Amino acid sequence: MCARRSSCDCCGCCENALSKEQKKAKRDDEKTFAWMEKQFRQMAGSNGSLDKEAFKKAFRLKKSFFADRFFQLFDNDNSGSIDLNELLRGLLKLTRGSPTDKLRFLFRVYDVDSSGTIDREELGTVLRSCMEESSLVLSEENLQALTDALFDDADADKSGEITFEKLKDQLEKHPGVMQNLTISAAKWLVPRKEEKRRRAPRHLSWTYIRNNLAKVICTIMFVLINMGLYALNAWLYRYSNWYIIFARGAGMCLHFNCAFGLFLMLRKSLTLMRNTPLARILPFDQHVMFHKMAGFAVVFFTLIHTAMHLANAIFYLQREKKLNLFEILFTLKAKVGWFYGFAPLSGVILDVILLIMFICSMEFVRRSGCFEVFYWTHKLYIPFYVLNILHATNFWKWIVGPGAIFLIECLIRLKMFWYARQGDMRIQSVKLLPSGVTQLIITRPSSFNYKPGDYVFLNIPAIAKYEWHPFTISSAPQMSGTFWIHVRSAGHWTRSLYKYFEDYKSSVVDAEEGMADNKEMYANCKKFKASFKSFRMGRPGVPLTRRNTKARRINASVKRRVREVKVNERVYVDGPYGTPSRHIFEAEHAVLIGSGIGVTPFASILQSIMYRFREAEVTCPSCDHRFCIEVPKSVMNLKKVDFVWINRDQRNFEWFLSLLTRLESEQSRDRENGLGHVLDMHMYMTSALSKADMKGIGLQMALDLIHEAEQTDLITGLQTRTQPGRPDFDKLFSHIANHAKGKVKVFFCGSPLLGKVLKEYSHKYEFGFSQEIF
Repeated sequence: MCARRSSCDCCGCCENALSKEQKKAKRDDEKTFAWMEKQFRQMAGSNGSLDKEAFKKAFRLKKSFFADRFFQLFDNDNSGSIDLNELLRGLLKLTRGSPTDKLRFLFRVYDVDSSGTIDREELGTVLRSCMEESSLVLSEENLQALTDALFDDADADKSGEITFEKLKDQLEKHPGVMQNLTISAAKWLVPRKEEKRRRAPRHLSWTYIRNNLAKVICTIMFVLINMGLYALNAWLYRYSNWYIIFARGAGMCLHFNCAFGLFLMLRKSLTLMRNTPLARILPFDQHVMFHKMAGFAVVFFTLIHTAMHLANAIFYLQREKKLNLFEILFTLKAKVGWFYGFAPLSGVILDVILLIMFICSMEFVRRSGCFEVFYWTHKLYIPFYVLNILHATNFWKWIVGPGAIFLIECLIRLKMFWYARQGDMRIQSVKLLPSGVTQLIITRPSSFNYKPGDYVFLNIPAIAKYEWHPFTISSAPQMSGTFWIHVRSAGHWTRSLYKYFEDYKSSVVDAEEGMADNKEMYANCKKFKASFKSFRMGRPGVPLTRRNTKARRINASVKRRVREVKVNERVYVDGPYGTPSRHIFEAEHAVLIGSGIGVTPFASILQSIMYRFREAEVTCPSCDHRFCIEVPKSVMNLKKVDFVWINRDQRNFEWFLSLLTRLESEQSRDRENGLGHVLDMHMYMTSALSKADMKGIGLQMALDLIHEAEQTDLITGLQTRTQPGRPDFDKLFSHIANHAKGKVKVFFCGSPLLGKVLKEYSHKYEFGFSQEIF
């Protein structure tokens, strides 16, 4: 009998285990309630309750519709305010409730008149509010198309209303949505789970070292060289006092780091060296990082050098020279140094210059719209190096090599030499995009050669006579006659550029840009709605599929009028200079990730890829049909490209859409010609709310339906569906790893913070990683 008893009958272990789980759940609930109560007290203040405005602010609701609906559903007693108990009941239902509880809450939000059903007008009102919460602007025709698509999909029996059961059936088609459904802005009211601490820093992991071996070795060598030079010079002055020993050791390291920092700014030389076998063993892509390291080393050793010499002056020189401290530091009376006793005074001046350069080169200055401050204070390197030669006896020996090359590069960059080499380069037209991006179309001499992803320094005398600013070339090298630069209005100079051409007195052509470039690809919304309805009525319950019609509908809000200004402005161009993107055609599987305007180097690269496909095409002698079976490795090594573009809002997509539309069209043709699927696009709009958010689920489902029906994204007009929110890079990289076409390398241009995240995921999946840095 005992053998036939269940485990729960034979012993109490399962009951004990269950009670432990219950105790743990109870403790978690107590923490949750305590956290929520604390957050509520901070929001409610002395009143002890939330009115509608405070509720709207707490839940970060942009418009009144969702604020009104959520407030009504939370305010159970209809008192016009929400107390702690009402808030806790509502939040627990959203965060820990069953899928049915969440769905019933969502249904009540959509059922505006509380009739027990949702009609077409109510759904349209909800979708309009969803658009506003996602910072999305669509035309009235497109909004109506979205409403009809979502309503007809849910109303399977064509009764003209959506019941709770119909909404439930519709959501069950999307696995995981009902379980994760919540209000995203309310998540901060729930205590976060504690993350496990890492056992070791990422930079010390074997994966990081293996993926960055050249950089790690060079960093170690940099440290060892500094240690060796310090020890060597300290040994040479071993018979002096301790202050001089430490000061001289730091002085030798200052010689090395000042020379090394200058070498790393030899842009032309580094660009040339990128094309040599040295690029395989030396991390030229990290030259900016090593320049910063050398800068920090200069500051560190300057502190030691200054402190030790100051101590020596206080404890030895005052007695030896019979001078006070002021006379030693600020006059030539001490006669210390090879140049008329100028060493102490030059040291003080050097400290001041270095302090100014160091502070003004910090991240918060460069990234806060004050690039000009960084640019002009960094010009102090000229007196800095001159004073170093006068300050230290042997400094010239360290600087003569890199200094001579630097002077040659500066001479090449002088306008008179540049003009003799390149000729008269002019901005022949400018496109002003509503998103604040200025597209410069510049004449291209036959001698101006560049590679995809290269950048140049521009000087436009009409904007600022002496300022030079770096920008990536956004056109393909295969284009002749002109090249493009796209400039986002972010700082004083870039805003002045946009404003200057906005007010330019010349011929102006208003052109429809973006998705309007090929109007034949877009059909009228009414025609689409008619075909959609007839399809649903003819085959109810059948999921949407792509149809024979390739009609794409244009979003009137993104179909903007772009001002194209015909100009004839002189421009000076310093470059081109190489970037990590130069190596893209050596990779087998490239992942290009750009955030915002950081997509510009990839504009040039993607265009160049398609040009290379065209170059590899052959023509059939019988029918003149052009096709490409395989791209030779001499043309490029790429087998697959994943392109990821992350933008905050809808407007930031506009300038690049015409190019992406052409790329999709070209790839469709290539697929027919036997080349296969080479380019995958992944578009993300971070301000848009996902399906897991009650304020975004209706809109995203409607957009999915239209995309499924026509293979066209309503936000951009591309075949690629624009995903809401930020990318799940873990999921994305896992998918890429599972479908890799050879060794994968990630190329990124954008925010440094995002770059750190991508670098971690790249190391996790053992992808190569390169980041664009200016």
